[in-house]
Amino acid sequence: MSAQELSRAVEMLSRQVGHWEAPRWGVLAHGSDATRGELMHGLIQRVADLAADVEGQPRRPVPRLSTDTVLIDQLRVVAADLLAAGPPAEVVAAVVADVSAVRAAL
Repeated sequence: MSAQELSRAVEMLSRQVGHWEAPRWGVLAHGSDATRGELMHGLIQRVADLAADVEGQPRRPVPRLSTDTVLIDQLRVVAADLLAAGPPAEVVAAVVADVSAVRAAL
């Protein structure tokens, strides 16, 4: 997997949900007992954790901000951080699969 494929997966998710307003984020995700916002925040945390691992830094919690409408921006930031760290192909592939799975659930 390449950085371009991860960027594309994040962009596809962004196009799907980037226009959502707060009430849509509060709905339960398909096949989950988590809301769409909770599911997205979980994805963001997993990507941030992988970025920290690749950088050799400690994992830190990603804050859950006051509105879920910023979740896509948070995802873009942590994905860019991961790519800047130069992750191995298997990490990129795992993140692409995770982004795709979350996208399908939303």
